[in-house]
Amino acid sequence: MARRGMVRGLRAAPAAAAALLLVCAPFGALAGTTGKLAGHILDKRQQPLVGVNVVVPGARLGTATDPDGRYAILNIPAGIYEVKVSLLGYNPVAVQQVVVSADNTTALDLALEEAPLLMKEIVVTAKRPVVDLRLTSNLAAVDREKLKALPVQELQDVVNLQAGVVDGHFRGGRIGEVQFQVDGVTVNNAYDNKSSLRLDRSLIEEVQVISGTFDAEYGQAMSGVVNAVLRRGTDQLRWDAEVLEGGFLYTGGARRVVPLDFRPAGQQNYQLSLSGPAVLPKTFYLLSGRRFVSDDYTTATRRFTPWQTPSGSPWEKIRGPDGDSLREPLGYSREWSGVAKVTNRSLRDIELNYQALFNVLDGRRATWAWRLDPDGLSKQRTVSVAHGLDWTHTLSKTTYYNVSLRQNLFDYRDMVYESVFDPRYDRAGPPRRYAGYEHDAYVQGVDFTRFRQNTDAIVLKSTFASQRTRDQLVKAGAEFQWARVKFGTPGVLAYVSDSLGQHLQRYVNVLPKYPDVLLWRPYTAAAFAQEEVEWNDLRLRAGLRLDYFNSRAGVPEDLANPANSIAGAPQSRLRPASRKVSLSPRIGVSYPVTRDAALFFAYGHFSQMPPIGEVFRNADYGLLYDLQAGEPIDRHPTMGNPDIRPERTVQYQFGYKQALADWLGLDVTAFYKDVRGLLGVEIISTYNGALYTRLTNVDFGNVIGFTLALDQRQRGLVSSSLDYTWQLAQGNSSDPYETATRAAANEDPRPRVIPFIWDQRHTLNMTVMLSHPDDFSAAAVVRVASGQPYTPAIEQGDLEANSGRKPASMLVDLRSEKILRWGGLPVSAFGRVFNLFDTRFFNGSVFNTSGSPYYSRFPGPDGNTLADPTRYYQPRRVEIGVTLRSEQ
Repeated sequence: MARRGMVRGLRAAPAAAAALLLVCAPFGALAGTTGKLAGHILDKRQQPLVGVNVVVPGARLGTATDPDGRYAILNIPAGIYEVKVSLLGYNPVAVQQVVVSADNTTALDLALEEAPLLMKEIVVTAKRPVVDLRLTSNLAAVDREKLKALPVQELQDVVNLQAGVVDGHFRGGRIGEVQFQVDGVTVNNAYDNKSSLRLDRSLIEEVQVISGTFDAEYGQAMSGVVNAVLRRGTDQLRWDAEVLEGGFLYTGGARRVVPLDFRPAGQQNYQLSLSGPAVLPKTFYLLSGRRFVSDDYTTATRRFTPWQTPSGSPWEKIRGPDGDSLREPLGYSREWSGVAKVTNRSLRDIELNYQALFNVLDGRRATWAWRLDPDGLSKQRTVSVAHGLDWTHTLSKTTYYNVSLRQNLFDYRDMVYESVFDPRYDRAGPPRRYAGYEHDAYVQGVDFTRFRQNTDAIVLKSTFASQRTRDQLVKAGAEFQWARVKFGTPGVLAYVSDSLGQHLQRYVNVLPKYPDVLLWRPYTAAAFAQEEVEWNDLRLRAGLRLDYFNSRAGVPEDLANPANSIAGAPQSRLRPASRKVSLSPRIGVSYPVTRDAALFFAYGHFSQMPPIGEVFRNADYGLLYDLQAGEPIDRHPTMGNPDIRPERTVQYQFGYKQALADWLGLDVTAFYKDVRGLLGVEIISTYNGALYTRLTNVDFGNVIGFTLALDQRQRGLVSSSLDYTWQLAQGNSSDPYETATRAAANEDPRPRVIPFIWDQRHTLNMTVMLSHPDDFSAAAVVRVASGQPYTPAIEQGDLEANSGRKPASMLVDLRSEKILRWGGLPVSAFGRVFNLFDTRFFNGSVFNTSGSPYYSRFPGPDGNTLADPTRYYQPRRVEIGVTLRSEQ
């Protein structure tokens, strides 16, 4: 049945969502961009001082201490500030380098000295506590200064360095279980639950990574939250620019199965940022742009064109190559990205902010089989834009609310030619190879891949925050997302044989077998309330979140006759999918056992709707019009299910934090996750005895582990950090389609518990930095990983699934910088080396007959794979660059 028929009649919004909006809209605000500064001001006799002025000039915020000498300043944008403290009769104090993190409290306690006469202001430098005893979960905050010093380029590079994160998997969860936010608002693409933006480090003020439990204000995530707080406009004109170039430098020949082809400009990065006051009063702007060029280390030789010979024979091509033999990168990436941000504070107690981020990415994957016919390889183009308005209204010194309205646009195309009717498809034909020639490389034809995905989402988010008493902070809010998600094949190409012979056939929106790009309009709503209480030494964070989902689609009423094609069987009508509601309580407790140590515990329920791209793929059950008993179960694709329920995780964690010294902190955390209702496959029998598969909530898993982290603040020239994670992640399947794959291979499809394919038992991350302010810095990042699972093969078949372990591996990245002066301006000359020791293997693919990435027990059948260099980890990459900036 046609997709548009499924949607007709399902467009009306339910009353429940409207009621949720009316109830929660007044309690709105944007979370994730501002923090809180609080403390206690005493005199030298440790007596509280009342009426002390505490001001943050850079944020234009301030307050005065109460009769107990306490103060709290809310809604401070994340960043590094100077704090001024003054009281008549006491020496004024200016505290510099005070770090304020989003959604967290920075403690600043001071003791003032009496001064009957006007004295010069005392300037001191704040020291951030080596461990934050207030936290009830594991949160890593990386500020802009540290981002500049580390050998990282993009947001994802920073995320992968955090404890409990393995190649995007947070604490053993599946990919897509993490909420990515920019300034507290989601930028996840509903199609695959992944971030729709690539963020360069030059745009970021602070990165927060929460692995494990998190507060009720964060939703549509089961394993973690990543919040990138962007830089803001400044009240003085400032600019900075960066130029970087480099390339891959590695041991060639037999070691990497590809000769060294050093291209010193194969990696290029050009970045320019400008900020300052705008023409309008109390208005500030930030403009930043970036051009990034990356060439893959593997090289293609254009020995052949895609065009067919008159006979269509690959052998004719080999006898007379028709290419120009020019060499070029097999894979490449060309990116434009940037941000425009304008902030206005001309209205009393109101801040209005508009921001727009964009990525435009053109590239080609390095597919080894196309190395002699690169013009036939499919190309990818990605355009993503996230823009919108933020309104912040400070009602009093203790209360504010924010409202954010964003639009997230994402468009992705993967194809050789834009139009399915392009005559070049006919001229080239499908990819062809001549068996045994150049390890079966393609010698003619083009890739028939045609895929498009487009998401247009409107996000409305709001939060209300109030410091009701000195020890009580409450938050409440709501979030709504209306998404238009399109994906599919814009025209299918296939060769058919008929009375006219073999010829290329186009199928454009031929239902139900060849649908065009389909449109779906699901929407979600959420409301939350949470409270943070400090009672004596006890700190409590508790909250409750309500999530609502409406797929606005339909499913067959009787799955035993899904396409109404079985004669004599009851008819199956299309019924609307039910609305899904989930309630998630969360609680966290921190209790200081000494002045420098604390125990903490956290517990929570977390729910998330599976990716739209999975749920709605093959959601037209008309595809099953010809189901027959006894046919292979994989003759028909696994059907989608718009009536899917949310996936659920219950998490527990218990930890201990201690400042072993004022420069050394320890954090030990044990955690457990019980995962239920994961997206998986069920096998359904019809009235005529036929079998088919469809997605439903049947998969499950659990994760147990602990992390140990040491943070050494700078002593002399050296600072360092180390974290170790041990975890056991297991379940019945590593991807939703694993059960269907086993059934098609006549294996036992019943659930069993095995390690997930990303179950990395041991993970060690270490960072060491040498630095001297305004002079030089050097940083090294070391990552050590034990082997992930694979299924060994023996001569009589395979052993138990995921019972083998790949080899352990290690990566080392470096960055060094020297600060100079040029024309009175600070200039930084820096160099970076990624994969210093040219490691070829880092938890990639291995041969299931040997457990090694380097050799196979059967080199004949595996000869093509052995000759493919792209199966190895990217080789050593060396880069040099220069950063020039205005005086701060």
